[in-house]
Amino acid sequence: MLPPRRFLPSFSLLAAFEAAARTGSITAAANELGLTQSAVSRQISSLEKQLGVSLFRRERQTIRLTLAGDGYAREIREALRRISTASLNLRAHPKGGVINIAVLPLFGARWLAPRLGRFLDRNPDVAVNLISRLEPFDFRFDSIDAAIHFGQGRWPGAELPFLMKEKTVAVCSADFQARFKLRRPADLLEVPLLHLSSRPDAWENWFRCEGVSFDQLHGMLFDQYMTIVEAAAAGMGAALLPAFLIAPELDTGRLVMATDARSQETGSYYLAHPAERADYPPFASFKTWLLNEAGGEGAQARVEVDEGMGQ
Repeated sequence: MLPPRRFLPSFSLLAAFEAAARTGSITAAANELGLTQSAVSRQISSLEKQLGVSLFRRERQTIRLTLAGDGYAREIREALRRISTASLNLRAHPKGGVINIAVLPLFGARWLAPRLGRFLDRNPDVAVNLISRLEPFDFRFDSIDAAIHFGQGRWPGAELPFLMKEKTVAVCSADFQARFKLRRPADLLEVPLLHLSSRPDAWENWFRCEGVSFDQLHGMLFDQYMTIVEAAAAGMGAALLPAFLIAPELDTGRLVMATDARSQETGSYYLAHPAERADYPPFASFKTWLLNEAGGEGAQARVEVDEGMGQ
């Protein structure tokens, strides 16, 4: 149920406030909205009167957000963004059937996007928006229907059907492998290692599984797999990467197995979604398709690399 009308300012008042807050100028806000300066000032004053809170400090010819105004602007900006996105989705798909899926960038680009056409061919009335997200979030406060989640099968307030397991391999460019004469896992202690910020202990776990002792491991830090893939292919270091997501690089030889180490199972992928979305027909169709796609073709086995060194 919506709160009383007095707590729901009109869209025009909120738009004027958000524009002024973002630009820090009544003049800039007026130009952006196609209004006069006095009209924007009146709308902001009306909003302050309705809320009973001062949102700006007026200082000569400038305005500055108050502490309360700053917090309100952040929330209003997100609300307006969601309204705008919902409106664009409706215009693009007037019959409805839009689902928003949060994806890990590399998984979305390398595994999900190439397969998505098969789902859309079978479900022409459904539109799927892929939104990159690196960290878990609260479904209650986001317009996301589901998310591809990697790690442990835990996500507060969400169901987590299993998709597939992940196996990671140590890879590098062929030139890098030859330059450092890499053969055994211990050889990697002497070369630059590329680290992913979301998995800071990945190399430590890898060396432990290989029975290799180490002190401290240093190297470049990356926040996304897409960047670390390119860095490894460019010969900047060795990287630990999911085998099934770097099949193109392994097939073409841009990346090779760095040593004779076998792949290591590092976690699982899940489809996280709120329980109440399970019966939403477009999402139910997508979920059924995705689970079949992940399990039906032996997702990991289909692109599993040879368990020896790449050539």
